[in-house]
Amino acid sequence: MMKRLTYVLALALVVASCGSKKRTVNQKKKETVAQNQNRTPKTDSPKDGPKDSELYPLPENPGRFVKFPIANTQEYIETFAEMAQFEMRAYGIPASITLAQGILESGSGRGELTKKTNNHFGIKCHTGWDGEYDFHDDDAKGECFRKYNHPMYSFRDHSIFLSTRSRYKFLFNYRRDDYKKWAYGLRQAGYATDRKYPQKLIALIERYNLDAYDKEVLKGGFEPVREPKEYEVLTHVVQKGDTLYAISRKYAISVEELKQLNNLSGNTISIGQVLNIRREKTK
Repeated sequence: MMKRLTYVLALALVVASCGSKKRTVNQKKKETVAQNQNRTPKTDSPKDGPKDSELYPLPENPGRFVKFPIANTQEYIETFAEMAQFEMRAYGIPASITLAQGILESGSGRGELTKKTNNHFGIKCHTGWDGEYDFHDDDAKGECFRKYNHPMYSFRDHSIFLSTRSRYKFLFNYRRDDYKKWAYGLRQAGYATDRKYPQKLIALIERYNLDAYDKEVLKGGFEPVREPKEYEVLTHVVQKGDTLYAISRKYAISVEELKQLNNLSGNTISIGQVLNIRREKTK
């Protein structure tokens, strides 16, 4: 009888101990989740552009850029037009293009991805992203998309995304009021796989007169932060042993840009093939 009583008491102590440990682990897990949810995503400006702490810091009062739920496209424009103009002054991307992309990619702020991530431009995680993220079905199932704790971080990250990637550099040679060139340029650079992407952007801009926001910025004496760069087009004849990676290193451009310039769907190239190379002119 004594042995049985001792066994029951020991078992009770083990169960109590496990329950205590389980509560401790669950509490730590909850605290970790809460910390991650409150973590502000990385929003640094590009290395060769204005820093947030200098010329164009993000607004101190972000509440004015949010109105949920957004009822329609016109309300989306009214909510985010000022933000798009703010980014145009900082990075030189036409406000009309930013707004049209936001409307299209986010479903005027009502899309499933945007609602759960504040991602207004469909920007995927990509290598180097160390902010929050979530998974969403797009071109493939369960793709990784960037997540922001406020829409204005999405607008800022969109500006950084376009202004720091080599394949989009040529866009900044276009006039800031030439939204048609920007629309076709985005498709050329591979922003979207939809062949009608430029036409859709242009249709939105013209339907809602979004170019008026560009004119308003330009009227205020806008000068691009980054000077337009001049490029030269060269050709490279593929030799034995050449790879896209080796060629990209030789001319200091990305493999992705090489593929875009030469309409390559894969990494296969053949001896004697002529590739177009675009690089920045040296002064």
